[in-house]
Amino acid sequence: MVGILRLVVFGFLGLSVIFVLVSIYSQSVRREKLEKHFDAGGVEGDRDTYIAEGMKAYQHGLRRKLIWLVYVIPTVAFAALFYFLNFSRG
Repeated sequence: MVGILRLVVFGFLGLSVIFVLVSIYSQSVRREKLEKHFDAGGVEGDRDTYIAEGMKAYQHGLRRKLIWLVYVIPTVAFAALFYFLNFSRG
């Protein structure tokens, strides 16, 4: 029982590190894309305001929500493997 608890705690910590890194990477890619789009021309207004509004829209977008799958997919896969390997010997 202690082994499974240790696996869950360290697994959660590992997934949290991966989540933070993927989140930072995704935000930097989005910011860079907004900066390049503004610098290419055709956008009126202040550069900082344009980027801030674009990042605000990113925070409520689908890509930001999909990053949560970093937690969901490994957890579901582990739970399914655990169940099938231990309880499906019917």
